[in-house]
Amino acid sequence: MIELWGRPNAYNVQKALWILRELGLEFIHYDVGSRRGDLDTPEFLALNPHGRIPVIRDNDAVVWESNSIVRYLAARYDPVTLWPPEPLARSCAERWMDWELDKLQPDFIDLFWGFYRTPAQSRDYHLIDAARQKCARHFRQLDRHLEQQPFVAGESFTMGDIPCGICLYRYFEMGLDVEKPAGVMQWYGRLSQREAYRNTIMTPFDELKGRVDF
Repeated sequence: MIELWGRPNAYNVQKALWILRELGLEFIHYDVGSRRGDLDTPEFLALNPHGRIPVIRDNDAVVWESNSIVRYLAARYDPVTLWPPEPLARSCAERWMDWELDKLQPDFIDLFWGFYRTPAQSRDYHLIDAARQKCARHFRQLDRHLEQQPFVAGESFTMGDIPCGICLYRYFEMGLDVEKPAGVMQWYGRLSQREAYRNTIMTPFDELKGRVDF
């Protein structure tokens, strides 16, 4: 039985939750990361010495770092579809996963925290606007890529779509005016047809509004 540690409404934990549900795997979920000190216990640090979520344990295998978890589960449980067997297609999925981690995620987190998770009276709108412009540029890049194909790595859904698609629901629904490039919106529509995406990502997140304590 697979075990997952992490707060279910956390950005990176949702990557692990989405792929677990996409694969139809049974798992035990431990909700940690929302209480002070619960990532600093000896038991948790034995799993991940960095004290970060998500973490999974699959029998004797322990994996941390969200994109590595996505790669591991795709390769372990679906090496034909989610883990593209053809090296170039797999490279395309992994390049966009790396792009998400290096470029998109930091700027989206700045935008989401600056606007949604910060109480209105404490917001820095100069920083919010700067983060919004960076996110817009990132999505224009992705939009140009998606003009050539329906999914990140080609004609079918793969592991590459999971990290890149995590932020879309919150990006479009958090109440901030943002660009909506046509190709990205069509891709978002395709993701929205997937049951695992709807049940994991397209879920209420109002409990995070104005919350800066986790």
